[in-house]
Amino acid sequence: MCKDCGCSLPRHSHSHEHGHGHLHHHQELHTNPQLNDKKTLSVIHKILDKNDVEAAHNRAHFEAHNITAFNLMSSPGSGKTTLLEHLKEYTALNYAVIEGDLETSRDADRLIAKGIQAHQIQTGSACHLDAFMVHGALHHLPLEGLDICFVENVGNLVCPASYDVGTHKNIVLLSVPEGDDKIEKYPVMFRRADLVLITKCDLLPYFDFSVDEAKAQLKKLNPDTQILEVSIKDGDAMRAVVAWLNDNLHHAAGESQ
Repeated sequence: MCKDCGCSLPRHSHSHEHGHGHLHHHQELHTNPQLNDKKTLSVIHKILDKNDVEAAHNRAHFEAHNITAFNLMSSPGSGKTTLLEHLKEYTALNYAVIEGDLETSRDADRLIAKGIQAHQIQTGSACHLDAFMVHGALHHLPLEGLDICFVENVGNLVCPASYDVGTHKNIVLLSVPEGDDKIEKYPVMFRRADLVLITKCDLLPYFDFSVDEAKAQLKKLNPDTQILEVSIKDGDAMRAVVAWLNDNLHHAAGESQ
């Protein structure tokens, strides 16, 4: 799927036959095959270095317009777009959204229908946004008068965490139907989170999801992260999200991912 982060490369397996006739298969379950290739690794480092330079440029661009940028990351279907649709009902903050998906403009269309400025990035085969994509999108959004720009990343619990797109804070969503085991299974994303939203909490009575266990796992990985339980049907929960955003508007400027 994504050629530069390595998720498209197959896992390698090989076998060795030992003296007693036993055949042992060794699968590289914990090793990225690119780490075995110095040339490929060098290319990846160059890509990431160039991306980081562009990300710093994006941050400076946001700050020049007094905008705080938040990177929203999660697996597909966790409720990122739905959260942004309903957030408008609870805040006077003026925000726009850069949407990332492989195909279609459905999410941007949904937001625009709600009166929210949005620009869709169609990545084609890339499983994450990068700083260059976000930079291009900035030229399609009227930035004057905005308080916040949300970057809704491609639905993926792995690759987006490795790319700084020029935002100030990372917000990661984990929905109740996904299960609380995803935190330890996909730790990189959650280690990068400034805020974790446990979404679709109105479904807790119907799923085997332990909020206490999720919070314990998160605090092990990232003691500094904040955690909020959210349902778009719960006004108090939505207002708590808005309060966090307000608290992070001004001191976010100048901070990186």
